Amino acid sequence: MDERLWDILAESFPKMLEYGIRVTIPLTVLSFALAFAVALGVALIQYARVKGLRQICRFYIWITRGTPLLVQLYIVFYGLPKVGILIDAFPAAVIVLGLNEAAYMAETIRGTLESVSRGQLEAGFCVGMTWPKIMWHVVLPQAMRTAFPALSNSMISMLKETSMAATITVMEMFRQAQVINGRVYEPLALYLEAAVIYLIFCTILTWLQHRGEKRLARYGGERA
Repeated sequence: MDERLWDILAESFPKMLEYGIRVTIPLTVLSFALAFAVALGVALIQYARVKGLRQICRFYIWITRGTPLLVQLYIVFYGLPKVGILIDAFPAAVIVLGLNEAAYMAETIRGTLESVSRGQLEAGFCVGMTWPKIMWHVVLPQAMRTAFPALSNSMISMLKETSMAATITVMEMFRQAQVINGRVYEPLALYLEAAVIYLIFCTILTWLQHRGEKRLARYGGERA
């Protein structure tokens, strides 16, 4: 590797890392928070079998899971201005990434809710608990413990999917790599460098996931 390329990589790494910390990580956290809130609501509506709303939730999941994320980004950022709805690039990315992942997470949460014995609901009603209290104190803690690994994987996937935000001009880490490459034209080295930074971020999240799973396992053992 020649000295020029080393200089390019040494200069580009901190720039990409900076945008990764300043933009990619916040984009991931905000999108995941939105996704979790929407997914939990959608899963609870389906679990409770709320007429009307349940069909709306199924339609939302069908549409979202059946269309590509890139197309959804383009519709929101480039398409909606045609009907007078203007959304800046960063919030548009948060909304699309969040709503897209929520459709998948909702099915995960719904499945874990269904795995909790219905007998616990009946027992809660027998001791005078309301449905919200049963869900909050009995069903959701068990369901979330089961769903934790899958939801953690969703967050790791979302971190990688933030690179798609570069297509709607969000200046996140991958977009910064594209900008630098446009100036020096070293695509292989620069994109490999970006991949390494993504790998570092995902490795940290994976480590946190394993730590969380161990803590939840100990918590479950103590309750048992």
